[in-house]
Amino acid sequence: MKVNVSWIDNVNFVGKSESNHEVRMDGPEDVGGKNKGMRPMELMLIGMGGCTSFDVVTILKKSRQKIEGCEALVSADRSESIPKVFTKIHIHFIVKGDNLDESVVDRAIKLSAEKYCSATIMLSKSVAITHDFEIIASRN
Repeated sequence: MKVNVSWIDNVNFVGKSESNHEVRMDGPEDVGGKNKGMRPMELMLIGMGGCTSFDVVTILKKSRQKIEGCEALVSADRSESIPKVFTKIHIHFIVKGDNLDESVVDRAIKLSAEKYCSATIMLSKSVAITHDFEIIASRN
C-alpha cells in the first residue's frame, strides 16, 4: 500500500491514495492553517472507525442479521504534551435492524477488535481501546 502526501501551503496538505482518492488536511489557524481540511489525527480515528465498521457490518450480514444501519461514534483522549498521542479511544456502535440478536452484535464487535480490524489492533498496542453498543429496533 502506498500513498502520496503533497504540501500545498502553510500547513495544508493533500493526500492521494493508490486507489486514486484524495483527502485534504490542514491545521488550525494558531499553527498557520486555514481550516481547509481535516486534521491528520482525525483521519486516523476515521480510518479506525471505518475499518471496524466494515468488519462489524460484514460479520452481521454473514450471520444473517437483518442490519439496516451501523454508526460508530469514535471519541479519543490525547496527551496534553507533545507528542499528543491518543491515550484512550472509545467506540460506541449504534446498530439498527430488525430483530437483531444482542449476542451476535457483541460477538461481531469483539471479532473486529480482536481479530480482523488491522487499524484497531495496531492502535491497541499503545492505546487503551474500549467498545460498547446499542441496538435500535427497526420501525415496521
